[in-house]
Amino acid sequence: MSQPPESAARFRALHAPGQLLVLLNAWDAASARLAEAAGGAAVATSSAAVAWAHGAADGERLPFDRLLAATREILGAVRVPVSVDLERGYAASPAGVADAVCRLAEAGVAGVNLEDGAEPPEALAAKLLAARGALERAGLDLFLNARSDVILRRALSGAEALDEVVRRGRTYIDAGCDGFFVPGISAAEALARVVAEVPAPLNVWASPALPSIEQLRSLGVRRVSVGPRLALTALSAARQDAEQLLAGRWEPPSHGAPLTYAEVNAWFT
Repeated sequence: MSQPPESAARFRALHAPGQLLVLLNAWDAASARLAEAAGGAAVATSSAAVAWAHGAADGERLPFDRLLAATREILGAVRVPVSVDLERGYAASPAGVADAVCRLAEAGVAGVNLEDGAEPPEALAAKLLAARGALERAGLDLFLNARSDVILRRALSGAEALDEVVRRGRTYIDAGCDGFFVPGISAAEALARVVAEVPAPLNVWASPALPSIEQLRSLGVRRVSVGPRLALTALSAARQDAEQLLAGRWEPPSHGAPLTYAEVNAWFT
């Protein structure tokens, strides 16, 4: 399998008005293939899950070359568009971030997430400007998703936090982003305000506090990501089975409809 050159355009179309993309986050070829087989129209990576799978903690502690190699394995396993969580860009300078973004685009990636984290919004804006310019000069296309961590980090609260989210969203749009990701936002009124005041597809994080899919679509939300949830679910199930085996209980724990050897093997044959 290989990613077609129009992958980024296909990915961008999944964010069109009226669409609601539920984006499953994978960490290797098998988890990406599982997401595709389950019906995912696209696949994203989870920075945390990819790092854990390679023996590193989250937070850009996995070397970029290893991230790129893992991404290529995922790209080779699926036909749907793939987006990569690039955290803060794997570089201190905007030029370095732009280089990393272009290397991913050259590999066939359809989109990337870039986050502001604890940095001032001007830092992410500079990275977005550099990445967009580098992509255009290289004749490459890629969906740039700008993530604001204002609410996630509880840097501000209440109306002040939402005001800052809107301000940052507009700043990032001016810098060239295609989408706006606000993890931690869930109230319908807050979602409606961001949709109305930030003219870019809004991406939110799946949580029990989030409204239903139907309500999210009616509010104008375009994308829901799940972060490391699938990796944690898989590891939790594996831990339960491991503990049972070590205790001498040979029957596997019940997990609904378990995958079989033949089913998973067929994904790659």
